[in-house]
Amino acid sequence: MRYTRPVVTWIFGYGSLIWRPSFPFEERRTALLRGFSRRFYQGSHDHRGTPEAPGRVVTLLEDPSASCLGVAYRISPQHLPAVLDHLDVREQNGYERLERPLALDPPRGPTITALVYLAGPSNPAYLGPAPLAQIADQVRSAHGPSGPNIEYLLRLADALRELEAHDEHVFQLEALVRSS
Repeated sequence: MRYTRPVVTWIFGYGSLIWRPSFPFEERRTALLRGFSRRFYQGSHDHRGTPEAPGRVVTLLEDPSASCLGVAYRISPQHLPAVLDHLDVREQNGYERLERPLALDPPRGPTITALVYLAGPSNPAYLGPAPLAQIADQVRSAHGPSGPNIEYLLRLADALRELEAHDEHVFQLEALVRSS
């Protein structure tokens, strides 16, 4: 009997995929990705900004001491090719599709393998770290085809609260944006 590798049918969302998946799924569960932290370090030239005035969206940074809470979506095998085609376009601005282990329903749920879209420092749209006040100014002013960048930040912060996730970076940035 020949071993065939199972098709990965889970997708991990840690940014806008939490609150706007825009694809069919069979199941949505809280999930934890260990060894990564969420940061507003990725430029958005195509959704929340323009090439002349990019917005900022989240990506994940490797950080052995961190964990990122988000959601995992189980995709039916018959929908998987279309969902991946859709996400490859949606996440085209520097994101790579990678497989990573996730804990479902932490802390007691099973560990599964999921697809995660990551935008690392070597991609051309990566903006990297900056003082939070500078990131807040950029988020406040950027606007793209998918709407204002501030909407992305505020909806992400609200979605994280609904998940009961604590994300210091996102919540500090939200406080700065709301205070001005």
